[in-house]
Amino acid sequence: MTRPSVDDVRTGFAAPDPAARPLMRWWWFGPDIEEAEIDRELRAMADAGLGGAEIAFVYPLREGSPRFLSDEVLAQVRHAAETARDLGLRLDVTLTSGWSYGGSHIGPEHASRTLHWDRRDISPEPVDVTVTSPWPGDELVAAFVGEGFPPDDWTPLPLGEVLHVPAGRGPRTVLLAWSRVTGQQVKRASAGAEGPVLDHYSAEAARHHLDVVGGALLEAVPAELLGSVFCDSLEVYGADWTPDLPQEFARRRGYDPLPLLHRLHVDEDGSAAFRIDMGRTLTELVEENFVAVCREWARARGIPFRLQGYGQPPVTLSSQLGADLIEGEGWGWTGLPQTRWASSAAHLDGRDLVSSEIWTWVHSPSFRATPLDLKGEAHEHLLLGINQFVGHGWPYSPPEAPGMGWMFYAAGALDDRNPWWPAMPELTRYLTRLSWLLRQGEPVADVAVYLPTSDLYAAHGEGFDLWRAGRDHIGPEIPAAIRRAGYDLDLVDDQALDMLEARSVPVVVLPQVTRLPQPARAWLDAVREAGGTVIAVDSPAYPDGIAADAATLPDVLARSLAPDVALEGDGGEIGVVHRRLADGDVYFVANTGPQVRTVGLTPRTRRARCEQWDPRDPSDSGVGPMTHEGDVVTVTLHPYEATVLVASGAVVSDAAVSGPVTPDPDRGSSGAGREGAGCDGVARDGAGTGSARPEALRLDGPWRFTPGVGRSDGEGEGEEPVEVRLPHRWGTEPPLVSGTYETTVVVEPGWCDDASSLVLDLGPSRILENSTRQAASYRVLLAPPVREIAVVSVDGRQAGVIWDAPHRLDLTDVLRAGENTLRLEVHGTAAPLVAADPHAAGIVAESCRVYGRRFDQQDLDLALDQVDAGLHAVPVLHRLARGPRR
Repeated sequence: MTRPSVDDVRTGFAAPDPAARPLMRWWWFGPDIEEAEIDRELRAMADAGLGGAEIAFVYPLREGSPRFLSDEVLAQVRHAAETARDLGLRLDVTLTSGWSYGGSHIGPEHASRTLHWDRRDISPEPVDVTVTSPWPGDELVAAFVGEGFPPDDWTPLPLGEVLHVPAGRGPRTVLLAWSRVTGQQVKRASAGAEGPVLDHYSAEAARHHLDVVGGALLEAVPAELLGSVFCDSLEVYGADWTPDLPQEFARRRGYDPLPLLHRLHVDEDGSAAFRIDMGRTLTELVEENFVAVCREWARARGIPFRLQGYGQPPVTLSSQLGADLIEGEGWGWTGLPQTRWASSAAHLDGRDLVSSEIWTWVHSPSFRATPLDLKGEAHEHLLLGINQFVGHGWPYSPPEAPGMGWMFYAAGALDDRNPWWPAMPELTRYLTRLSWLLRQGEPVADVAVYLPTSDLYAAHGEGFDLWRAGRDHIGPEIPAAIRRAGYDLDLVDDQALDMLEARSVPVVVLPQVTRLPQPARAWLDAVREAGGTVIAVDSPAYPDGIAADAATLPDVLARSLAPDVALEGDGGEIGVVHRRLADGDVYFVANTGPQVRTVGLTPRTRRARCEQWDPRDPSDSGVGPMTHEGDVVTVTLHPYEATVLVASGAVVSDAAVSGPVTPDPDRGSSGAGREGAGCDGVARDGAGTGSARPEALRLDGPWRFTPGVGRSDGEGEGEEPVEVRLPHRWGTEPPLVSGTYETTVVVEPGWCDDASSLVLDLGPSRILENSTRQAASYRVLLAPPVREIAVVSVDGRQAGVIWDAPHRLDLTDVLRAGENTLRLEVHGTAAPLVAADPHAAGIVAESCRVYGRRFDQQDLDLALDQVDAGLHAVPVLHRLARGPRR
């Protein structure tokens, strides 16, 4: 693969490929859809800068919904695909309703199965038991008797219509293994799509599902109109059996599993080895009979297969390579969420693109999230190696729906019903630019963290989630220590070692490894022979590694290899992702916390030239007034702010061990020219860059406030303005989501010279406590000076939108000497309307009455938690010396 040059990337950064735009999961409730609303919502997505949608068919919300895969529904899917094409949008489709794959077409012969264990204590007397299936479809696959109490010395019993248990010496236990349908039904299914989840170990079951559901969809919609077909996360709970498993196990492992099947349920000598063999077999079956079958089905029709490859059945990290497009979910840049699972697999295979489901639980409940929440969580995903977003999500809502309309039971409601929507185009441009940038070159991840798959298989005798088990086994301390020490990491598993050259890995970390297959041991030896380091963190399985624990790991890492980017002053909240170009290096640097951070960055490889690029305004990117002290670059980042550093030219130094980094907080750089054209010299800490201290005009007013659109009773427009003093809050009674502030600003003639920039500063932010109920629910811990955005205009000329830190905007081009009318159109969230909506409970009740209980609306009682709309500080107009153009 040819790596692009810095000049190539500079050009693309200014005008990134539209393919990098975020997508949105588009929930079709019912599916009860109208063509006119399809067109309107797709146009709204295009206008907001989104790149397209992924149709997800979910539960109905009103009586009379068409049935899933009916001619009416299929015609609407075709219409949506054609409209998306005409708008330049991508459209993907999920090959099921709800999740996981399954539905009304799946009978017992194709349904997911599990082993059910029946354990009975008996006396020494012989006993004959007539074998009777406890539930239709149950099959007795193995029986054992164990002598003693507690039992040991387990002996298989012959199977037949009658189970003969011979006399024993004393107390005994009979153990029966039944194969039975799990009974799991498709979650959040559409009307007519109710039914069992399919057997993911059975190629016949997968093909049957694809023929029924995929065949109908692809017959209605030509493949050239679709971006991909999609499979959501694998959530087939407890699935650990399939009718062909004994034969497949024997063929692959070389022995009959049935006489030893009790070892899945009983701990004895040999149980761990048997569970490892069983786990490997189940993984191979889901790879071959589900992942590969779906991929080949899609490829035969000329369309990529996109997979969230984690969950149950126990797919491994390398199992994801069977899909054309790899996707993760989950935030937490110092941890091991599914996003890290996905990006690691993509990196191992040299793939430029890896996506994530983002905003899955963002600031729950629906309509509570803000643009800053979306930006902050996006940074977390980027720091985890993701470079394509699929937002979760956009709820289809018909225009006649009462109140706030339709919304998904959980997650963000990220559509144009949000009052803050005027900020969405800026946010999508920002995310598009960064997504494109982080596809360029090659990722730099010095540390490979070994997934101890054998240990995980050995610990689980029943169906389990291999990703979750791996995350819990490794724990949060090891990945956090690696990331905060200035390194990036990828996970590797046993399957990946065949494609990963030992000499390409500088450092391998073994986390609590007690079982190590011989091929992995030989690979680790090869890493050390090639000059790499193996660090054994509480891992007795590899005594030749350097011993460490989670506390000493950072020091051991530093002695082995200098950090890719050493950090000082980061507070554990500055994350870095590094991409290597043909003639340079790109560093994405993000502040993931609510405090201003002045951080010193020391790249291991220092080049002759360093530029700072602004992902918000690429026209203001280039050679900036960067602060250097030796090898140190000092950058000041406001809460949840990010910047891009680009190093080019000859390599000046390539450190083997990092030295101390001592940034000077009084000489922080300006981030990346955040305030726009003519405002390059504005420093994030309020100081000019290379200029005198700024002059300031405090805008005390008088201010006039007019309640805006958003009252639930339809009022708000045409109301008379009232004079207010700042700070000002408008409360939630009556439910109001927008309001307008106006004042007169008198600008002295001397402020309007060519050497000055005039910057509006809405003031500082305040740190919030985390009051979330859902651990997976991301939110920024920040109360900005405006809640949540301000659309700024001067004398009727729109100047821009303020929605993220440092909450400043350059007004040089719109302010004139003399009097100016400054207007701040402030928009909050729709949460007050959600909390006051008298129709929301009725929509849920009607769905339950007609279709049964398919969902519970999440966290609506938190709708007003920390809602505080208004303008919370007195704005200041700064006169600053113009910095040099970059």
